[in-house]
Amino acid sequence: MAQIRKLFLICGEPSGDLNAAMLAQAILKINPGIKISGVGGTHLGQAGVQIYQDIKGLAVIGFFDVLKKLPRFFALKKFLLNKIDTEKPDAVILVDFSGFNLRLAKAINKGIPVIYYVSPQVWASRQGRIKTIKKYVSRMIVLFKFEEAFYKRYGITVDFAGHPLLEIAKPSMTKKEFLLSLKLSEGKTTLALLPGSRRQEVERILPVMLEAALLLNRKIGGLQFVIAKSPAVDWQVYNRKTSGVPLDLKVVEGKTYDCLNVSSFSLVASGTATLEAAIIQNPFAVVYKMSFLNYLLYLPQVKIPYIGLANIVAGKKIIPEFIQFGATGKIIAQALQGLLENPAKLDQMKKDLSLATSSLGEKGASLKAAQFTLDFLKR
Repeated sequence: MAQIRKLFLICGEPSGDLNAAMLAQAILKINPGIKISGVGGTHLGQAGVQIYQDIKGLAVIGFFDVLKKLPRFFALKKFLLNKIDTEKPDAVILVDFSGFNLRLAKAINKGIPVIYYVSPQVWASRQGRIKTIKKYVSRMIVLFKFEEAFYKRYGITVDFAGHPLLEIAKPSMTKKEFLLSLKLSEGKTTLALLPGSRRQEVERILPVMLEAALLLNRKIGGLQFVIAKSPAVDWQVYNRKTSGVPLDLKVVEGKTYDCLNVSSFSLVASGTATLEAAIIQNPFAVVYKMSFLNYLLYLPQVKIPYIGLANIVAGKKIIPEFIQFGATGKIIAQALQGLLENPAKLDQMKKDLSLATSSLGEKGASLKAAQFTLDFLKR
């Protein structure tokens, strides 16, 4: 049985930072003597990991954003390879962030095991990356049951841990307490806006959501809105976009689950937040928009009919998706008016979300993933 002394953990985005932190905490709970270091953000640092590089500014959207940051990525890759060669960890654990992490996996010394936690979405697009995973990744640990079946078809060693969000996606206070803390009315209908965790997303998606909110408020009236602010995006971005908007509106940082819990319906940028809304069983719609050139490059690569994780997990369209040219305030407001005025549809959506999230496994996913990791390395 091998003794594990040192691990490298590398992520690059806010959601990856959270998942990596929960994994690190679970590993240290099982074996407190292991030293973990690597690349991460606030969550990973608070989990007791030595951070060599902070992830702020690493997240990218689309090909052209990658081009702008190539010098930083090249420098980070060189730095990490030097660190790995010098410190010789017992394993490198890559968390999501596939554009960078898969390239890093190719370059890591073949004597060091590479474990990949939180799978790249190769089942959705760019399936050529499967060959890279099979050749350079020692073991996959995945969050979704369908991913386990997917990788097994290609003869890739894989473990299904379940989704760590099941452990943490819950409000911190009652609806009444949260509304009172924001000085919002219990008598009004609350809608939540979640425009993403990256600056580029918020800049592009929040104006669309606000336009839809304005139109909807004119048609229905008696509405109030909460915007779930990402800690990774500066306040000035939200202040600039919401300045002068004639809505009963609050911007709240660090309370995403409470924002979802008090809302009758939410508009959510594609990504992890769609799964958070599904777990809380808050009816919602996906809204996503990228630059036109990035969209043209992205579209031919997509091999599945949906982008919302709730729809992907369910295998059918249970929540509306407003993508690119369909992501306009007018189109979204019209659709939402029909939903908000039809309680039966909202109830059915909640039931479908409950059924979809029941396939995410059981609570304790991070601990399970940690045990898979340590058992594999000991062997």
